Amino acid sequence: MKFTEIKDLSVTELKKRRTAFAEELFQARIKNSIGQLSNPLVIRDLRKNIAKINTAIVKKVAR
Repeated sequence: MKFTEIKDLSVTELKKRRTAFAEELFQARIKNSIGQLSNPLVIRDLRKNIAKINTAIVKKVAR
């Protein structure tokens, strides 16, 4: 997910997406621990997406 896509969303939508990504990250970590995750780089991408969303939320709230 690109930051340009994220910065146009509202704060409530960003929080919903952050929650969804956090749930996906949890499931990916569980699958990785039991060896069912085919691509462990998914975990890194999810963490980066959550960080981008957190950055966008902070920028919008600081205004």
